[in-house]
Amino acid sequence: MTSGAARVLRRLQERGETLAVAESLTGGLVAAELTDVPGASQSFRGSVTAYATSLKRDVLGVDGALLDERGAVDPSVAEAMASGVRRVLDADWGVSTTGVAGPEPQDGKAVGTVFIAVSGPHGVRKCAELRLHGGRADIRNESVRSLLALLSGELGENARAQDTEQNGGN
Repeated sequence: MTSGAARVLRRLQERGETLAVAESLTGGLVAAELTDVPGASQSFRGSVTAYATSLKRDVLGVDGALLDERGAVDPSVAEAMASGVRRVLDADWGVSTTGVAGPEPQDGKAVGTVFIAVSGPHGVRKCAELRLHGGRADIRNESVRSLLALLSGELGENARAQDTEQNGGN
């Protein structure tokens, strides 16, 4: 059975594209999942674990006013993190996770509130809100799985669009 990480890396390798990851609540779990796959270095550029809000601003370039106004657990922050890591690590694709794994709410957001985002070439941008249940480990692991599924879907859709363009729209 092919894992989500293996599927994503295979698609990236087929396309000759690269990936960078920005993580908050997952604390490096996405990067660990990717690097568990042999040959990951062909497409995986690296990651930034921006657990502290100041790192989201100072390293990934998330607008400080946005962080002050909405907090770190916000769809616009997730999108900015994905775009920022893509830029900072010079990758074709950037993905991000931000949310509340618990045990306490954060910035007025309930435990299990997670935003995942994808930023890709040609203006591809996608963000999803997750409402997860369970303990801290469950929320973090489901965030990883969901992010890899979201990226896999985007790579699949983008690949079909490119194939259609290359084949004259047929």
